[in-house]
Amino acid sequence: MQLSFDAADRLVELVEARRGPVAADEAARSLFALASAPTALARSLLDDVVAGDARLAWRGASVGLAAPAGHDVLLERAHFVVVDLETTGLTPQSARICEIGAQRVRALELGDTFETLVDPRAPLPPAVTALTGIQPAALRGAPRVELAMRRFLAFAGDAALVAHNARFDLGFLDREVELLTGRRIAAPVVDTVWLAKRLLAERTGSFGLAALSHFFGVSTVPCHRALPDAQATAEILVRLLGLAQERGARTLADLVELAAPRARRLHVKRSLVAGAPHRPGVYVFHGREGLPLYVGRARSLRARLRSYFAGGRQRPAVEAALGALERVEWTETGSELEAALEELRLLRELRPPANARGTRPDRHVYLRLRGERWAVTGEPGPHGPIASRSVARRAAQALAGHTGDDPAAALEQLRGRVRRLAGDQRFEDAARARDRVAALERVVAGLHELDRLRALRACVVVPARQPGFVRAHALAGGHVAAIRLLPRGPGVRSEAAALVAAAACADGAAGPEDVDELRLVASFLRKPPPELRVAALERDAICALVDGIPLAA
Repeated sequence: MQLSFDAADRLVELVEARRGPVAADEAARSLFALASAPTALARSLLDDVVAGDARLAWRGASVGLAAPAGHDVLLERAHFVVVDLETTGLTPQSARICEIGAQRVRALELGDTFETLVDPRAPLPPAVTALTGIQPAALRGAPRVELAMRRFLAFAGDAALVAHNARFDLGFLDREVELLTGRRIAAPVVDTVWLAKRLLAERTGSFGLAALSHFFGVSTVPCHRALPDAQATAEILVRLLGLAQERGARTLADLVELAAPRARRLHVKRSLVAGAPHRPGVYVFHGREGLPLYVGRARSLRARLRSYFAGGRQRPAVEAALGALERVEWTETGSELEAALEELRLLRELRPPANARGTRPDRHVYLRLRGERWAVTGEPGPHGPIASRSVARRAAQALAGHTGDDPAAALEQLRGRVRRLAGDQRFEDAARARDRVAALERVVAGLHELDRLRALRACVVVPARQPGFVRAHALAGGHVAAIRLLPRGPGVRSEAAALVAAAACADGAAGPEDVDELRLVASFLRKPPPELRVAALERDAICALVDGIPLAA
């Protein structure tokens, strides 16, 4: 029996991941690890699983989810039964229910209640008595669990079930319903813990029942007894329903989705990255109507994309993108460098909201001496481009009073001023001056590196996706001057010569966008991956390099 229910859970997960019915042969192969499964055999293997779980139904020759009754009902008309259990232990396999309490909520109003003790037919641990106040003598003569469950199910009817930490309560209820009927509970389930986390994440740090009761000021104080705890949870639910409606939830289905645990919400989206290759590439998360949400790159698309659904926390903007995710698009590249350059292009073109890095070319600023005052300006000049406006502003403040046109020349004098202020015990002034000097040091270091990169003439070679080719990037004139596919063999000489000529023609003043690409390539040169090779920007040097490196990434 347990094997059947485990199979049902896996089958539900498979259908949810596919976002639609799954062919019987595919479902049977997945559940039973079969190399092949003819449709007739697959159907016979799956019949017991589908028939035994109210969540599943046959859709022709495929298995799909049963249409959940009432999922499209509006929240202001929805019918909920909030349930809480007291048990003899923590797991349904070894513990038993000793009390059931429930509170009805219909049309956003509290209704009647249900309460019963349950004879667990097992000793009541002293720790449970101490926590709940339930005495073992009170359970003698109480209804057995079979009768208590029938009464509770009759009370709940077709209502959606609500619980605080629903996984715990539904684990016990599912076990007893399984023993009674051979099926699991099919009603929609709302977990007020996860619903509160989604709706109150920035407003409270604790989501326990007592903490939320205090937060909302509910009239019933939870006390580790089934009915009072269910009543407190019901009052919390009503408050949360209002917040959910403000968030845009209209129907019971919207609420169930909003209250789904993060892992479950991500789990159903794993199919969006099925088939991602073990190759470098760039990927785009899309939301509704194809809206680009996030752009990233990876050395292994499969590993990186799967990591988003492995349960680890992402930064808030990416979490939001995952929540709105409806489609993932990826493009394979021959190398991580190629993926990084493509990512940069897409960031400029799409400007996705979840990416932390700046993508606008006009974000660059420059330091300029105007009269006797240093200013931050968007007008191109010799002291830039600088990617961070805030760093540039602090650097300009550090340069106040310095009339020379070389920011680096002021550094030693400014460091001495910080030391004097600290020696005079003017610690706040010293700290402020130190932060400004640190910003200036950062700017000067960046400008020195940029001067070095602008003087660089080199060819960076990485594998290409096309068999028999490598991809060459010519660095000259302060930017990536040319990119060309080079073949292995006799044809490399003419193509290498064409690359060098293209780089010479592209020589000239580099703009802010070119500087971004140059700095990106330089980051790979500082810590090169194994497949990257560098040669002088000369035909013969490039040919010798291409002849000596493997084609595969």
